[in-house]
Amino acid sequence: QVQLVESGGGLVQPGGSLRLSCAASGSIFNIHAMGWYRQAPGKQRELVARIPSGGTANYADSVKGRFTISRDNAKNTVYLQMDSLKPEDTAVYYCNLQMIVVRTLTPEYPEVWGQGTLVTVSS
Repeated sequence: QVQLVESGGGLVQPGGSLRLSCAASGSIFNIHAMGWYRQAPGKQRELVARIPSGGTANYADSVKGRFTISRDNAKNTVYLQMDSLKPEDTAVYYCNLQMIVVRTLTPEYPEVWGQGTLVTVSS
């Protein structure tokens, strides 16, 4: 029911910038958080940035001061502004939407993932 469409990836030189966008559509209920994850070849998927609803954004130490996550609630869109890109930032970046459902005694946190967008930082 819920789909995430990502865009903005590409090839950039070290020190360059990119802005990733993720638009959500479908039956969206209570959003617990939205975030960006990335996965490099041969490595585990890792958290890049996450912004809870009504909370403060948090970032991986490796991107603090360089990346900025933001949300446009009216458009159900989350962005990731990436500046001062480094070769080690090369990865497939995935958008994540986490919802909270409290119909039972135990809250549930269903998640939806985007298809991924490739970011390559190279000369």
